[in-house]
Amino acid sequence: MKRAGALLLTVLPVVLAVTAYGLASPHHAAARRREAVALASPAAKELAQELVASAENATLDWRSAYGYVEDIGDGQGYTAGIIGFCTGTHDLLTLLEGYTTAHPRNGLARYLPALREVDGTDSHQGLDPGFPAAWKAEAKVPAFRAAQDAERDRVYFDPAVRRAALDGLGALGQFVYYDAIVFHGPGQDGFEGLRAEAMRRARTPAEGGSEQAYLGAFLDVRRTAMRAEHPGIDTTRIDTAQRRFLAAGNLALRTPLVWKVYGETYEVA
Repeated sequence: MKRAGALLLTVLPVVLAVTAYGLASPHHAAARRREAVALASPAAKELAQELVASAENATLDWRSAYGYVEDIGDGQGYTAGIIGFCTGTHDLLTLLEGYTTAHPRNGLARYLPALREVDGTDSHQGLDPGFPAAWKAEAKVPAFRAAQDAERDRVYFDPAVRRAALDGLGALGQFVYYDAIVFHGPGQDGFEGLRAEAMRRARTPAEGGSEQAYLGAFLDVRRTAMRAEHPGIDTTRIDTAQRRFLAAGNLALRTPLVWKVYGETYEVA
């Protein structure tokens, strides 16, 4: 679901977020720092993957999606793997180039020339009919699953958590950023553009603003962008999931959680 040609986020170390609190007491600043890194804890990271998978793959079992591959008709070619790497948006190509450097004899290496040709388009030229079956077969290899994990973290998860920490956001805000980067891609034509527009509408907590007000503004901006990019798109990943958590004041993303995506109800106890 990511835009073609999106650039990776440039992020600063999380510790710099401390300076954003200026006159805040040491106790308050320490509490905010603990909250700001919450999503990076193993349990919270697992929850984040489940939440994304409910919208991307209609399941909480995100590990079942390593072998997922399908053209969903969004103009970005094949969507595949745990985070929806796309043949038309460069991230799938980057994943396979890195993986092939480490594992030259892998079952997908023969598709690299074709992937370079179709990058930035929705074309299947040179990929059909064998690419989907080859992806599913390679997804059974532990090294390829690990490569998907690493690329997800490098391009999407880690930048989202770091950027949210700099903005003074807790676990919910970090997840909101993560889901946005997964869907829209990083860079000024994706997540960074959404963030910039939200910051024009509301101050971040790091700037002394209300966390709930800022996240509300960000979700407004993102929902508008989703509908502009894909008219008629279902926006329940915002409307009956992230909005529900925000309305409940669950900024720490504490469980139990109940939400709906595409009409299906999900629960994490």
